[in-house]
Amino acid sequence: MHDQAIAFTTPRGASARQRWLLFSPLARIVIFVALSTVLGLTFGSLLHLLGWHNKDAASVSFGLVQFLMRAVPSLLAYLLLVRFVERRAVTELTPLRLLPDGAAGTAIGLLLFSTVVGMLYLLGSYHVTGSNPDAPWVPALLMVGLGAGIGEEILFRGVLFRIVEEGLGTWWALLISALFFGAVHIANPGATLWSSAAIAIEAGLLFGMLYHVTRSLPICMGVHAAWNFAQGTIYGIPVSGLKTDGWLVSTRTGPDWLSGGIFGAEASVIALGLCLLCTLALLAVALRRGSIIPCRPWQQWLQRFGRR
Repeated sequence: MHDQAIAFTTPRGASARQRWLLFSPLARIVIFVALSTVLGLTFGSLLHLLGWHNKDAASVSFGLVQFLMRAVPSLLAYLLLVRFVERRAVTELTPLRLLPDGAAGTAIGLLLFSTVVGMLYLLGSYHVTGSNPDAPWVPALLMVGLGAGIGEEILFRGVLFRIVEEGLGTWWALLISALFFGAVHIANPGATLWSSAAIAIEAGLLFGMLYHVTRSLPICMGVHAAWNFAQGTIYGIPVSGLKTDGWLVSTRTGPDWLSGGIFGAEASVIALGLCLLCTLALLAVALRRGSIIPCRPWQQWLQRFGRR
């Protein structure tokens, strides 16, 4: 099962220099970061020349620009990495799986966050005070939904989790990708060490195991986008500290450990506990399949990338 789980293996005929500077996990991560940075700057400059970066633009136009900036450079960089460095088919992002897996992920994300809200409601923490049918849902869908879902899943699951897993094994991949995912949210409004730790555990581990079990980026993107959209646009709860206008106007009461405080329900023990249970269920599936890639001893890793 281990060989089936690994998308890329170093070519047998690769020289020691190629193994370290082109095919090693660290090299491929650096190449992706460089490609996405260059493409992001280039794409941003192009949009600026076209006048699309106007801050006074309509909310839908602004949302479209944000979606393009968050998703397109990462997607192009990933396709270039896979096509010209790894030289393989993009099985984890094939068009045949895009719609069915994306739809499945969307359904899971909506159900998952709706369950969180339902539990908060039953515990007396979530309260609906009104409705706002005119809430600008299209920009939210483009930015915090699809933009974040596509861009972040490519980076954290397609690149960081997958490549670290290929080099160091599943356990290290889960730990490293989850820690980085939590860390990037530390600068968000209202963020604390607790909120970052909660995101690392509930989302970083969950999405990592979801990718490990399904080997599908679209399903991870769908869950991520639907979770964000449901949280902000449907239920009117801040998304990772970012205030949003929702169809439901709501408040949350009670201690921050329960309600999530100003950061949003992602910092609630309800979301943490529910997502952790889902992660454990996925882990049980992986253990039953025998798909967990064991940690590689350091000497074995050096031998793999340092010799022919």
